[in-house]
Formats: sequence, C-alpha cells, structure tokens
Amino acid sequence: MKKLLLLSALFIFACSTDSEGNPCIYEPTLTTEAVINITETSATLNGVISIVSENCDVPNNTEQGFVYSTEIQPTLEDIQVNVNGTNISTTIEGLNPNTTYYVRAFLTNNLGEFYGNEVSFSTEEEPTGSCDGAPYPSIVYGTQEWTVENACHTTYRDGTPIPQVTNNNEWGSLSTGAWCYYDNDPTKGKLYNWYAVAGIHDNDENTPNKEFAPEGWHVPSDAEWTTLEEYFIANGLNISGFIDLPVGVRNAGGSFEENYAVFWSSSDGSPNGAYNRWLYNGSLYYSDNFDNKQSGNSVRLVKD
Repeated sequence: MKKLLLLSALFIFACSTDSEGNPCIYEPTLTTEAVINITETSATLNGVISIVSENCDVPNNTEQGFVYSTEIQPTLEDIQVNVNGTNISTTIEGLNPNTTYYVRAFLTNNLGEFYGNEVSFSTEEEPTGSCDGAPYPSIVYGTQEWTVENACHTTYRDGTPIPQVTNNNEWGSLSTGAWCYYDNDPTKGKLYNWYAVAGIHDNDENTPNKEFAPEGWHVPSDAEWTTLEEYFIANGLNISGFIDLPVGVRNAGGSFEENYAVFWSSSDGSPNGAYNRWLYNGSLYYSDNFDNKQSGNSVRLVKD
C-alpha cells in the first residue's frame, strides 16, 4: 500500500461588501490527502475541504470532490468525481495498471475554481502469470486444446485496456467491452460481457474490433463447444472436472447470481444475444435462447 506525505492549500477570495460595507471574505482550504488501497485498476482518494466565509452570500452552483488525470495539474477539464462533505473520500475504478495518476481536491462555484495540492500515485502492475497475457494452463481433449482456467486478463491482445465496471446501472447500459469481479470482490473470478469477447471497444462501427484472447488462442465458437461436449460423452468423462466449480454470473441488469456458471462462445446468436453454455449441478447445458450480450459470464479459450 502506498501512502504519501501531503501539503494543504489555502485560498483567500475577497469580493464586494455586505450592506454595512464589510468586505466579503471567502476562504476555502483544500487538502488532498494520501491515496490508499491502490490496486492495478482502483484507488481510494481522500481529502478535506473546509470553508470560512464572512459577509458573503451563499455561493451558487457549488460542486466539490476530486479531479484526476495522467497529466500533472488536473483541472475540471479532466476526470471529475463529485464528493460532498468536509472529510471527503471515494474509490475510483477502471484505472490502467502500472500507470501514474495525478489528483487534486477541487471546489467550484460562482466565486471561482479552487484546487488543493497535487498528489501522484501509481497503480500496481498486473500480477505475473496467465492474467498478464502469458499462456494459460491447458489440456488436450481429442483434437482440441483448451485452457483449464477461466480467462482473467484485463487488456485486449494489443494491450488496450478492457474497462472494469462495477456500477449496476452503468453495466446494464453498456454496448462495449467490460469486465468485473464476481460480486465486485477481487478475491473472486473475472466475468466479461460479450462485447469484450467480440473485441468491441468503442461505439464507432467503422473501428476494427480488438482480439480478446492472447496470441495463439481464441474464444471457442458454438461448434467448438459442441465438439468438446461430444468428446466428453464419447469418452464417458465428467465435464464438471474440466470446468471446476461455478463462479456465478452477472445478469444484464448488473446484479450477481451464484450457484451456476455461464461460459461465452464467440458465436453471435441475435442482435442482443450470443450462444453460451451453462454449468449447473455438474452438467453442461446448451442455451437455445442465447444470453444477453450485456451479461457477465466466464470465458475459456481454445488453441488456434
């Protein structure tokens, strides 16, 4: 965990006078405090905003919180997170691993824009192993080679980040790729919407899609899933040993459900749905109705 020693910033703003001729003194003190709970993709921002106001009308349209950026001296032109109160704190997510960010507390109203001291922090690197794009552990079944762990990487093949989305409403409105931890718990597995599987990373139809899987691998098609199922049936094998325990799903509205798992295929089934496989009580089921592309499901990979 990284902690930083910080300074506070004091601003004195004088404007006009009251009815008795006393000057308006507006003194906001903004302190950006230590950034804590830093992970590969998230961090908790902290600060204090206190105001001394004498002989002034109450300012209009007040907003306050934090601004942050990968460039120094972030302003309201950068990413803004509103947080009310005096002792302010918020967790930001969807950050890029191994990246330095700059953050300042801010306050803005009709009296002006005010900023606290700048603090920098660096997100953690992705852990080494399969989740950083290295080859996943795999096993050969008949003519196919399958990964034996669920996908857990957070970038497309070319290194473009796949955003992490935790908010239910935001998740349910997505039409581009995203991932999340089951139940937003970093100790649990990663789930992806189908847009991530398809490499749809922006809303421009003219932009080429990204490759989801690391080099040499791909997300299995519906037909490839069928080939695997037929192999297990022909050889009297229990597919639950290949899939292991269910890790849960995230439905299209953003809420989480446990006790079963769903695995994406790369096969597009309809404008809003794609083919998948369900694991329930140790058995794998084909989904006739597809699954909503906004759902969060697990992903396995097949060797090219």
